[in-house]
Amino acid sequence: MKFPTKLKAALVAAACMATAAWGQATAAASEWRPTKPVRIVVPITGSTNDVLARLIAPKLQEALGQPFVVENKPGAGGNIGAYEVSRSVPDGHTLLIGYNGPLAINVTLFDKMPYDPLKDLVPITLAVKSPQYLVANPDAGFKDVKDFIAKAKANPSKYSYGSVAMGSASHLTMEMMKSAAGFQMTHVPYRGAGPAVTDLIAGNIQGGFFVPGNVQGFVKEGRLKLLASTGTKRFPSTPTIPTLAESGLKDFEATSWIGLLAPAGTPPVVINTYHQAMVRILNSPDIRKHLDEMEFETIASTPKQFSDWIATEIVRWGKVIKATNAKAD
Repeated sequence: MKFPTKLKAALVAAACMATAAWGQATAAASEWRPTKPVRIVVPITGSTNDVLARLIAPKLQEALGQPFVVENKPGAGGNIGAYEVSRSVPDGHTLLIGYNGPLAINVTLFDKMPYDPLKDLVPITLAVKSPQYLVANPDAGFKDVKDFIAKAKANPSKYSYGSVAMGSASHLTMEMMKSAAGFQMTHVPYRGAGPAVTDLIAGNIQGGFFVPGNVQGFVKEGRLKLLASTGTKRFPSTPTIPTLAESGLKDFEATSWIGLLAPAGTPPVVINTYHQAMVRILNSPDIRKHLDEMEFETIASTPKQFSDWIATEIVRWGKVIKATNAKAD
């Protein structure tokens, strides 16, 4: 069919206007920015979760033009802070630094949860992952993992271990080890790695699992003894330290992880803006340097990948909790 010249010109002009309008709308959508200060809620204190939040906050402010304020809301194994974010207005001005506990472990560990991590929160990115260190107070006299287990078996009421929070990977990893090796040890949950490590150094507890960033400085100073790691291979920075699998606990592996989330109902454009910013930030040279020093593996996943990861971790840790009969203290 042939169109008259004037009609053809009109159609072309209309198409151009429509394309321009769509382009402007798309650009406007992709250029979402916060309009007031943004809260980054960390449901734990004195841990690498807090360190990561304070590393990315100024970078997000630089990228998006508003202050990003880190707020620690600890308690109930991370549930208090996560719940607060889950019921916040989903407008991009409240974010959550989430980790194993409030996003995966607590679903099974607690009889009742005030929120559903898969329904009430929207993943932005799985930022980092890391195996853990098994560390001990030097005065406890543990020579290695086998000696740690032997002494715990011989004196079950003498030794206790600390964790960064009830329901954390720090907590459940020791429960896994207790079940696998057949020993007992009293659990002392703390509100963050800081007080747990302080008590460990003081000798008030004798051991515990912590991500490297929380304890590596004290290991170097000789104030803590590093016995093993929970990865599938040894850390490059500590090549003489065996994994737990190498120490007699076959196939033993446990990973800690940290990610960024928003309340359910947050518009996709907001999630996309934060995801793009986080990928750039996590892969920037200065941030990568900090993460590498803390023995973190940078992930910077997509929202979908993080969502799938959380679902998988809920199942995985649920099996651990049921197998070890772990309880919320």
